[in-house]
Amino acid sequence: MDLPEDHATVLRRLQAAISADERFIGLAAGGSLLAGAMDAYSDLDLLVIVDNAHHAAVLSARRELAGEWGELLAAFTGEHVGEPRLLICLYGDPTLHVDLKFLTLDELEHRIEDPVVLWERGSAVSSAINRTQAARASQDPQWIEDRFWVWVHYAATKLGRGELFEVIDFLCFLRAQVLAPLYLAQHGEELRGVRRLEKQAPAFATALERTVAGYDRQQCTEAVQHCIELYRDLRDSAGSAGLVHRTAAEQASTQYLAQISRG
Repeated sequence: MDLPEDHATVLRRLQAAISADERFIGLAAGGSLLAGAMDAYSDLDLLVIVDNAHHAAVLSARRELAGEWGELLAAFTGEHVGEPRLLICLYGDPTLHVDLKFLTLDELEHRIEDPVVLWERGSAVSSAINRTQAARASQDPQWIEDRFWVWVHYAATKLGRGELFEVIDFLCFLRAQVLAPLYLAQHGEELRGVRRLEKQAPAFATALERTVAGYDRQQCTEAVQHCIELYRDLRDSAGSAGLVHRTAAEQASTQYLAQISRG
């Protein structure tokens, strides 16, 4: 496995500690390591597979355990991303971001990707992966269409009030949650927001540049308008059978945006 030196150093340390503890039955990796796209700026995304009998105790002590596995500078759990089993760590010597998700074998069967097994006690981890299928993340065009024009109206109200920081945050949201996922889904790529988009889809990344605005009302207005143009192109090029266009909402929100932009 070809890893950057710092990543290899931390991974060896973690694997040695985990494999020496009888409560653990496996260690697997996802993310950049799984995709073969790891570089010096990548995180380590690790799945720590715990024996059912010890899972609750391990979860309650996971920060202390992580501290025993290296120089733990900071750590917090992942409730903010809807994943309380996750411990997000910053290790020192070398300094590296490591995500540790503590799972049972049963929980491993419900996943969005097939991780690479780095170590296991016996073959239980590999067997669990081989007998089940990953449910990959997908994007529902109707879910987006049902919401998009409400979001446009929201942005227009913030432009009208002069809340430009809110509009700038909204533009980031649209790029990561709507525009990039729609483009990637249409091209059969993994949905990861705007991560690695410059390499993965350089032409589309260039188009997205027009949706980036500084702290300027005119720039923010034009960026929202560009988001609308890109969304319409993506929506219409997909040709989704059965997609219901929210035409009335589209007309009302775009007219309101035009009114605000003239004001």
